[in-house]
Amino acid sequence: MLNVNDILETIKMIEEENLDIRTITMGISLLSCATDDIDRSCEKIYDKICKKAEHLVKTGEDIEKMYGIPIINKRIAVTPIAMLLAASGGNPVKYALTLEKAANTVGVNFLGGYSALVQKGFAAGDEVLIRSIPEALAVTEHICSSVNIGSTKTGINMDAVKLMGYIVKRSAELTEKQNCIGPAKLVVFCNAPEDNPFMAGAFHGAGEPECVINVGVSGPGVVRAALNKLDKTADLTEVADLIKRIAFKITRMGQLVGKEASSRLSVPFGIVDLSLAPTPAIGDSVAHILEEMGLTQCGCHGTTAALALLNDAVKKGGVMASSHVGGLSGAFIPVSEDAGMIDAARSGNLTLEKLEAMTAVCSVGLDMIVIPGETTPEVISAIIADEAAIGMVNSKTTAVRVIPAIGKKVGEELEFGGLLGSGPVMPVNQTAPDVFIHRGGRIPAPMQSLKN
Repeated sequence: MLNVNDILETIKMIEEENLDIRTITMGISLLSCATDDIDRSCEKIYDKICKKAEHLVKTGEDIEKMYGIPIINKRIAVTPIAMLLAASGGNPVKYALTLEKAANTVGVNFLGGYSALVQKGFAAGDEVLIRSIPEALAVTEHICSSVNIGSTKTGINMDAVKLMGYIVKRSAELTEKQNCIGPAKLVVFCNAPEDNPFMAGAFHGAGEPECVINVGVSGPGVVRAALNKLDKTADLTEVADLIKRIAFKITRMGQLVGKEASSRLSVPFGIVDLSLAPTPAIGDSVAHILEEMGLTQCGCHGTTAALALLNDAVKKGGVMASSHVGGLSGAFIPVSEDAGMIDAARSGNLTLEKLEAMTAVCSVGLDMIVIPGETTPEVISAIIADEAAIGMVNSKTTAVRVIPAIGKKVGEELEFGGLLGSGPVMPVNQTAPDVFIHRGGRIPAPMQSLKN
């Protein structure tokens, strides 16, 4: 039961501490749209998305007004398009343009699912779709792409890893005049979740229902504000307990919004993803939470331990608040989207190697990191391989979203604007891993995969 103090506290979180529903994401299966004619498939896709998501944006706006809770994004995730391409053949960019048209018609912020799942190898349609990603992201504004190149059960598809290094670099080159925005809309996963509501990695997995509503909640500012009021002599058990209580409250808010949206849209409610997803706004930073715990600046020794505590406490609090917590729940560490991370990267205190260590204990991976434009595809592939190995061995989701800043050097800045923020070009070890990457093949699944 909620009392007056709980209600007043939530109002304060919204007004002063950047608490919001980051996204309501409708997952839509497009399997019924598959035909052997790509033009016919595109027609069916457009019609289905427009019918299913016709009222999505208005419903989100109505719920905002009803409860006074900001809902920042309304999004759509669809079946990985490579699955439809396997049936239709043709130029996959036609699908991207159709999805863009549908996104514009229903008014969503982003549409994810220009994706392929190749953790064990390339099926029909996969490689053709992957090679089209740079063009697809260059000619669309709202479309997001993802590729799953590994998992704990299958190992890592190094042929796909090699290809993705080239795809990331080419995507940056094709959008150089748009501040290299292409790779900011592209995520390379290991152990990709099928119910992730966050972009750019959202897609509607094959095991998902026909249509579903997933909600992503975010509240790093709320957690930081609560820790700021905690006595500086409080031990770390008390810190963890406080974070759990805050996570419980904001997850309940996400559950409320998800259930309401589900009811109004007559679509099943899926999951609440309680991810502390930061923004460039002051006071809305995961890095500042870690600093509130007692670190001088994010990136110093102790950062990985502090992040592990935060991630675990967020998940424990969220699980108690909802029977259906999913997606990537925990803490995100995207550099360009987090004011504290940006400051730490600019000062040199936060390095790519430290970020990689942090990904072993957080919810996702190397996210929104700007790297020198001269970085070779092989080095990018090696960064992807390292991150995938962490996910594979630790049975967790990891991902890479790096942006080669074409024409820029270390220390220069790349500006995206909006939620994507801006970031300094971070130094990258450019020693060539070419022979290793060009071997191809598969890295076998670890012993942890043998659970049956």
